[in-house]
Amino acid sequence: MTEATRASAATLGIAAVERDTGIAKDTLRVWERRYGFPRPARDAAGDRAYPTEQVEHLRRIKRLLDAGHRPAKVVGMSVAQLDALLKDTFGAATGSAAASALRAVAPYIELLTRHQADALHHALSLDVLRLGLADFVVDVVAPLNRAVGEAWMRGELQVHEEHLYTEIIQRVLRAAIAAASRAGFDARHPRVLLATLPHEPHTLGLLMAEAMLVLEGCRCIQLGAQVPLSDIVAARTAHGADVVALSFSAVLSSAQVLEPLAELRAQLPAAVALWAGGSAPALARAPAGVDVVADFATLARQARAWTRPGA
Repeated sequence: MTEATRASAATLGIAAVERDTGIAKDTLRVWERRYGFPRPARDAAGDRAYPTEQVEHLRRIKRLLDAGHRPAKVVGMSVAQLDALLKDTFGAATGSAAASALRAVAPYIELLTRHQADALHHALSLDVLRLGLADFVVDVVAPLNRAVGEAWMRGELQVHEEHLYTEIIQRVLRAAIAAASRAGFDARHPRVLLATLPHEPHTLGLLMAEAMLVLEGCRCIQLGAQVPLSDIVAARTAHGADVVALSFSAVLSSAQVLEPLAELRAQLPAAVALWAGGSAPALARAPAGVDVVADFATLARQARAWTRPGA
């Protein structure tokens, strides 16, 4: 292996860093100019090449940003400073409710960290049968998502373990949704188009929402992640959807939530409802004409109460 080949193998391109850390490429470039970090090298083609130690540094920063810290505070910190702040931020469970939730999902986390993928899939599949799909989403998947995310933030789960969890829970949910869909649809309830906007890569919230909606008799059209606004509008027309439902995670900035929401609301017919849910703090300031759905139980009630015109 040549020196150039070894150097290339030890670095990641900017697109790979975006996928690995969840930090947008534009944000990485802004930080580079504003804070002097990250400090990528350049490959033979002149493109940014990020050393693996800087990628690990960026993962620490991302955990803290997701916890509510501001870039101006954390981007310039050393690794030792970041680790100290991570310990302060995620060092202990907060209160008896958090401790109880942690105990409830601990067996799943243990299977995940022991890399027993088949056993984890089997346990979750049995829970769907035991609890029913609605209670499974609310009482198992939602708290388990939080626990996995917090364990990743504390550095207790590796990236590949978090990815494995996401893949397993998606497989379980898709199978349960397919089984529930065979019960048929209720013409009184809305056709719902589900998607995430550009910059939002997470789709698990969409699947959880689809599960709750299907149980209420809604016909769902699932577009998946990072769909351009123009395609959402076109798909809404093509499928005759009554509702467009969007999911937002905490990784998004206010601008990435509020500006496209307002633009999409302006492009959709007034009679089409626009529902938004998720953990993005900016949803508290959602534009007029956007219905913010607080949780999955509320989503089910909202779908149940919504009646299609003429039905």
